[in-house]
Parts: sequence; C-alpha cells; structure tokens
Amino acid sequence: MADHQVELDSAHWFDIATFMKNDPNLSFDQLECITGVDPGEDSQLQTRYNLHSMEYRHKIEVVIRHDRENPKVASIEQLWRIGDWFERETYDMYGIIYEGHRDLRRILCPDDWEGWPLRKDYEGQESYHGIVVPKMKEEEGWE
Repeated sequence: MADHQVELDSAHWFDIATFMKNDPNLSFDQLECITGVDPGEDSQLQTRYNLHSMEYRHKIEVVIRHDRENPKVASIEQLWRIGDWFERETYDMYGIIYEGHRDLRRILCPDDWEGWPLRKDYEGQESYHGIVVPKMKEEEGWE
C-alpha cells in the first residue's frame, strides 16, 4: 500500500516520472505495478502507477485520468523496463495508449480480439472464430 497518492496531468507524466526516478532525494527505483481502472461508464479511465524507493522505503501511487474516447499517456517503459509488460496488459484490457512504447500490442487477448474486456462499457463478442463466447448473467453467473 502506498504512503501517498497523487493525481497528475498526463501531459507532464514522463518528465515527472523521470524526476521521481532520478532525483536522489526521491529515488523511486522500483515500479511495482501499473494498472487500469474504469470506475464506470460516465467517468474517465485511470492509469495507476505504484512506485517504491528501495533506498528510502517509501511508496507512492500516481493516478493519471484519461478521456474514455482517446485515452493516452506517455510510456515509461524506458525508465522502468518492467513497464513494458504492465503497459501492454493495461492496453490490452482497457485500450489505454502508451505513447512511445516500443511494442504496444495485446499480451493476453488474441491480436484480433475486439474491444477492451475490463471496461465497464465492454460488450463481448458473440463468437470468436466460430466458437461461441459465453455471456454472463448478472444474477446467475456463467451460462
């Protein structure tokens, strides 16, 4: 769990992330997680970054909000290499674009999958290559 949480503008995220990693008084040398959040159909998507300083043993969660129709933020994979996998997963599940990512493509779903499965407004495909995709009934669980 983070010691602090801050919300930042996506336009300045890469410069701030670089500072947070390289400043000797902060030294956020470890990226623990990147995750997407969709609070609901009428709200913005979020990217949440959990950073940790091994030297100072402090943690912070950075929240970036995105427009649902055009969710974009600068990639930080060149700062923390593990960001490569985290950004790809969040892209795959929420459709958030990480600008400057060297290989932003699906990592869990097939390349030709339609939509972003963890968005609240996601409507699944009826079939995938001739295979029926089961629908979930709200009251009963899986069909």
